[in-house]
Amino acid sequence: MRVLIAPDKFAGTLTAVEAAAAIEEGWRRRDPEAEVLVAPMADGGPGFIDVLSAVVDGTLLAVTVRGPLGGEVPATVLVAGETAYVETAQACGLHLIEPADRRPEDGTTYGVGQLIAAAVDAGAKRIVLGLGGSGTNDAGAGLLAALGATAAGGRLDAGATGLADLTEVDLEPARTRMAGVEFVAASDVENPMLGLRGATNIFGQQKGVADERKPVVDGWLTRFAELADRKTADQKGAGAAGGLGYALLLLGAERVSGIDLVADLTGLKEKAGRVDLVLSGEGAFDFQSRDGKVIAGVAKVANDAMRPCVVLAGKVLIGSREMRTMGVESAYSLVDAVGEEQAFADPHGSLAKVAERVARTWAR
Repeated sequence: MRVLIAPDKFAGTLTAVEAAAAIEEGWRRRDPEAEVLVAPMADGGPGFIDVLSAVVDGTLLAVTVRGPLGGEVPATVLVAGETAYVETAQACGLHLIEPADRRPEDGTTYGVGQLIAAAVDAGAKRIVLGLGGSGTNDAGAGLLAALGATAAGGRLDAGATGLADLTEVDLEPARTRMAGVEFVAASDVENPMLGLRGATNIFGQQKGVADERKPVVDGWLTRFAELADRKTADQKGAGAAGGLGYALLLLGAERVSGIDLVADLTGLKEKAGRVDLVLSGEGAFDFQSRDGKVIAGVAKVANDAMRPCVVLAGKVLIGSREMRTMGVESAYSLVDAVGEEQAFADPHGSLAKVAERVARTWAR
């Protein structure tokens, strides 16, 4: 039996690399002679660098940058020749903020700009940024400030709040500093930055923006866009990561699918063609899994290779009909198998146990 294991992270419990190891361990208990290929995945959010550092021949550059609420946080840039890979969530991720401390109106992406500057200082001419999992909603103004952009009447490095009274924005210092640098924004989000489908209204709640504050915050981002470049705010992907996509588009970035980029770098398509079964997984297999997320991407690759795809997840929140429209044959839930308390207390062991159960059904 030949098996490809290609999971996403199990948010809050296991990285993609750790999840893949647990699934392999469980499968081998039942099928020790199996040929197992492992390809941990990411869609641009948390875990992006962790996954790519295992397959890209490069050097990890340790950097300390400003976090979303101002404190210093450690981060890494993966430098491979003249290309650098940046995981924006390392500088502005929601996971960096305790739930009780979440102040999305004050969160800044300044640290992401510092990561970009560090990459350029290391010799990068092409910077690939994974967008996802942000705890900020500042339209990427902080990023631009870190690269030299200036403003009057407000502050670009003080979150969305700092944009409230802007009267002028000058992006030229940042564009001049980044002249000759190619930007690639890897994201699964196609939303514009403003309006009903924009960053604030669609993603603000999960970061802590209260419903009654959404019109106010969206208005602040609109003010910034009108001073910087209103047309760009309507482009696909401008709303990614609380508007980080917008800032990168202002710098001339090309937007690509995060899962497709990672799939190419990990050789997922080639590996899928060599196996009998593809296994993927994530913390919650739900309706959001359909839109550019890891499971959807892995399932598509498996289907293109005419191989069945099976999912292992912390929770399975969609039915078999929805699974099959994604190309997933079956899904197994850790919570259903071992209970929620055990799934969180021992995520590795629980995932391995479910993988062993999957092998009983799917191994030859």
